[in-house]
Amino acid sequence: LFGCAKIGFDSLLPDKAINGNAGVSPGTAMTGFLEAPGPVTFLSGKIHAGDALAAQAHSAAVKAYNLLAGEVWNVDLTGQDLGGLTLSPGVYRFSSSAQLTGTLTLDAQGNSGSVFIFKIGSTLTTASNSFVRVINGGQSNGSKVYWAVGSSATLGTGTQFVGDILA
Repeated sequence: LFGCAKIGFDSLLPDKAINGNAGVSPGTAMTGFLEAPGPVTFLSGKIHAGDALAAQAHSAAVKAYNLLAGEVWNVDLTGQDLGGLTLSPGVYRFSSSAQLTGTLTLDAQGNSGSVFIFKIGSTLTTASNSFVRVINGGQSNGSKVYWAVGSSATLGTGTQFVGDILA
């Protein structure tokens, strides 16, 4: 379940799909979910707009974001595009915005418990058809990849992304 203050999709994108729940709290504004053309398809789950479950998810998201923000970073990637990079487990920092154009490879180095944390000062933006992949024993569903984003994340059309974005 998303736990954010507002959430939206570009209503011009015809191929929007969510595998899981989507919710907003506080408030109930969820733009681009039900509007034509092509409302969001829920592969599983449902919408939680301003209900108790959304409030609980928002509280948990704030706690998770604060924990991630407190992590000490190993590598400063400020000013670098993530596209074309291969990174090992660790904590990565961008003092302001982060951009992904192309493919970012996260190399778990044979450890299924590898953790990747990205601390981004303001925005995360991906170009269309960008791709984040986990190789060499990591969890391909991105369950150990975390993106702590200072303000907002915008994923380009066709982007294949792994991990949890907390903004």
